[in-house]
Amino acid sequence: MLAPFILNPFPQTSGLAQFNAGYPDLMQRFVIYGIFAIGFNILFGLTGYLSFGHAAFLGVGSYAAVWMFKLVGMNVLPAILLSVLCAGLFALLIGYITLRRSGIYFSILTLAFAQMCFALAYSVLTPLTGGETGLQLALDDPRILGTSQTASGNIPVPSLFGLEMRESVDLFVGGWAFTFNAGYYFCAIVLLLSFYTAIRIFRSPFGMMLRAIKSNQQRMRYTGLNPKPYALAAFVISGMYAGLAGGLMASMDPLAGAERMFWTASGEVVLMTILGGAGTLIGPVLGAGLIKYMENILSKINSDILHGWFAFMPDGLEDFVITVIYPFIGKGWHLTLGLMFMAVVIFLPGGLVEAGQRISRAVRGKKGHDTTDSKSEHAE
Repeated sequence: MLAPFILNPFPQTSGLAQFNAGYPDLMQRFVIYGIFAIGFNILFGLTGYLSFGHAAFLGVGSYAAVWMFKLVGMNVLPAILLSVLCAGLFALLIGYITLRRSGIYFSILTLAFAQMCFALAYSVLTPLTGGETGLQLALDDPRILGTSQTASGNIPVPSLFGLEMRESVDLFVGGWAFTFNAGYYFCAIVLLLSFYTAIRIFRSPFGMMLRAIKSNQQRMRYTGLNPKPYALAAFVISGMYAGLAGGLMASMDPLAGAERMFWTASGEVVLMTILGGAGTLIGPVLGAGLIKYMENILSKINSDILHGWFAFMPDGLEDFVITVIYPFIGKGWHLTLGLMFMAVVIFLPGGLVEAGQRISRAVRGKKGHDTTDSKSEHAE
């Protein structure tokens, strides 16, 4: 609810306004990719199966939602439901084949399937996917429950029972501008429901079975339990989460492209989960927010902005500082992400969640130490 305020800490006239992230498009990405990462974490964090092809389900969900908009109507709920259903069925098929192997062989199989899906969507299935231009709405779409054109002759906008996803309200307070967007809050509600579902899965007997798969499948078999159905169920649930994220993407911007199924999109969700903390509940959401923030904020900082920040320095020193910093921002933001990922893997295997836990323990330990000292002095 407070994200538009929290993500806009600097006034518009401030030089630090570059770091504000409270505009609707970016807030929607935070939430949608958070859902994507939560679903991936159910598979990877609980069972230990590392999928390099999860973006295929994201793409299937996007295509399903856009086709629902083109053929049926512009209400986002049926489109999202179809996205989840199609992604789940597709995940059932892919999981049934790939889960016959484990470890690196499973990862390579999922990568191969995802790349095949990308190739099919990019070139072979062009009538269904739009090819390299992507699948998008048109003025002549045969929409059953709704008009093909608005009264002004434009393409209708995705909505929830009349509430358009692009509808926004602006609030100006001094030098700050806050935007409250309907699409963001709809995605946020879906995120909360998805997160609650993940909590129930983590704390259920089913979640315990998934942890047992990650711990030792051989012991599970010795007790008479077959781990494959549980792993397949986790794979399907994870795929449905990805389809949900894809459907939300299409609901916010009714366009689906093959690039959403490319292997880099699958690698991105792996980074999100590991950076945030694999196997934790809130970690993947934090990782998704961090990466999307860097992608959209850090990548926009250019040399002109840096010169404005360091203009108070002598010319020679200013140029030197900018020369050192510039490779890590703008187009080089991936270098910063890579260094951060290396640091997390080496020093914080539990990701951002572990960092927070260490800080919390350090603070509590310091307070506890101070309390112990005061008590001992009092006793003496």
